[in-house]
This record gives sequence, structure tokens and C-alpha cells, in this order.
Amino acid sequence: MWHIMAVISGGALGALTRYGLQAWVQHFWPGRLPLGILVVNTLGSLLVGLVFVLLADKGLLTTTWRPFLIIGLLGSFTTFSTISLDTIQLFGEGQYLLAMANISLNVVLGLAAVSVGMALARVITLMT
Repeated sequence: MWHIMAVISGGALGALTRYGLQAWVQHFWPGRLPLGILVVNTLGSLLVGLVFVLLADKGLLTTTWRPFLIIGLLGSFTTFSTISLDTIQLFGEGQYLLAMANISLNVVLGLAAVSVGMALARVITLMT
């Protein structure tokens, strides 16, 4: 039960942090590039790499922190950080083709899913 509460509390904190940081960065960046989310994704990837090594490689944090920090906090801060960690682990295992497939599939399928969702929403709203 503790793990569930850790994920929930970390998730709430990560989502609020993402919202705040993204909005703050975007406020200072008037351009069309969504710099706020780029900053969030990059920072989240940096932090998940840091936390993963502290947890797994160095043992400086106990594994009981993993549900809160990686799954909850950073997982809700940005799922891109989780994709990045999975990809780096695949590269580290010598699974280069699988790592590249993971990158490609996440980007391409994500873009396709957003496009399909937008099209479905437009069709639904036209029917009502």
C-alpha cells in the first residue's frame, strides 16, 4: 500500500511541477516553439538519469524511493524521461536496433495518435 501512496503523491507533485515550470518558461518565450515542454522533457530526462544512478548503481538512495521519485514524481513530470531511460538501458545492453525502434515508435506513434485523436474529435463535434 505504501508504494501506491508514494506513486500518487509523487505523481501529484510532478504534475504540478510540470505545469508550473512549463507555464513559467513559456511566459518568457513568446515564440512558436513550445520551449516550456522542451525544458520540462530535458530536465526530466536529466533528473531521471541522476536518480536512477543514485538508486541502482550507487545505492545512495534506498529502492523504496523509486516509486515516489521515478514512477510518481518524474513519471508525471514527463513521460519522456521514462522513454529516455528505457532507451539508454537498451543501448547499454547492446540492443541498438531495439533502442532506435523505441525512440522512433514513441515519436511516430505519439504523433499519429495525436493526429487521429484530433480528427476523431473534429468528426464527433461535427456530428453533434
